[in-house]
Amino acid sequence: MNRRTTLLRCTALAICLQSAGLAYSQPAQVTIGVTLSTTGPAASLGIAEKNTIELLPKTLGGIAVNYIVLDDGSDPTQATKNARRFVESDKVDAIIGSSNVPGSIAVAEVAAESKTLQIALAPFIPKQIQWVFPLPQSVSIMSSALFEHMKQNGVKTLGFVGFSDAYGESWLQDVQKTAGQHGVSIVAVERFARTDQSVTAQALKVMQTKPDAVLVAGSGTPAALPMRALRERGYKGQFYQTHGVANNDFLRVSGTSDEGAVLPTGSVLVVEQLADANPSKKPGLSYVQAYETKYGAGSRSPFGAYAYDAYLVLDQAVAVAVKKAKPGTAEFRAALRDALEQVSNLPVTHGVITMSPTDHSGYSNTSRVLVTIEKNSWKLLK
Repeated sequence: MNRRTTLLRCTALAICLQSAGLAYSQPAQVTIGVTLSTTGPAASLGIAEKNTIELLPKTLGGIAVNYIVLDDGSDPTQATKNARRFVESDKVDAIIGSSNVPGSIAVAEVAAESKTLQIALAPFIPKQIQWVFPLPQSVSIMSSALFEHMKQNGVKTLGFVGFSDAYGESWLQDVQKTAGQHGVSIVAVERFARTDQSVTAQALKVMQTKPDAVLVAGSGTPAALPMRALRERGYKGQFYQTHGVANNDFLRVSGTSDEGAVLPTGSVLVVEQLADANPSKKPGLSYVQAYETKYGAGSRSPFGAYAYDAYLVLDQAVAVAVKKAKPGTAEFRAALRDALEQVSNLPVTHGVITMSPTDHSGYSNTSRVLVTIEKNSWKLLK
């Protein structure tokens, strides 16, 4: 080997080492796939969530983040396709979504199969809990607040009108299990689809049973339909709704039929009405100010706030996981899941989150409030 060849090889080696050093010194980037229902029946939920993602900082846990946001059209099949693209092509470190229960369940199947962390923005009990974190308050936490209100107000008979899908079914199962414990009899059970344009037949059947109150287990603007149909036919009893309707678009669609309705929700919807000592008041006000500055006064949505809470828990978890593994690897995804399970007493817009290996929602009974609707606006019930 002559001197010139040796010099060239040394120069090439130096360049390679320098390039490797530069690559190593470059900060890591976390990639998050986000599938949301920005069109279709759940659009009133998904649009607020998409708007929130656009407001988020450009870092997670102190390192750069890339959000890949796709619309699933409120369709579980499309949600599955989006999730598969995330894990197979985009190599994401985590998935946020979807906006409704059917879509979230569809994503959960892919998350469990690929061992990719999922933060769902809809409440359900996953078949395989290890990789799935359904962030919103569970049905049981929210329904218990409604039954406490029923007991206090002498409700003895209840009519149920719910979605004919996983969300409606989860509420029906909970209501059938717990109503008797609170002295309430279920006298009517009716179902309707998210895309239905009329529920006249269901409303007439409920009217025949003359219930003291009616619980509508739906989400988004479609949940206004049974309430309007019953009011138009003269129903005078108490209406209950679920946290799936807690947004101003629902108020617009329900019109005057919503007067006096009661529902459980996270505290961000009425954050200004909270006591100053409430731990959610500071993060809630911060979120509402940022959101309404960009999208207008009164534009806040608890569903957008769930997306913000997903950011808050991921921000804490990523800061821990990145010390153990490099983003883009199976080791990092596992470390991220483990870190999320260790989140404790974290104030977020909807309450205080404490996760564990057996509790992947993290909200307790303190992370809910009851609100009523007065003159088409939200009022905190003391």
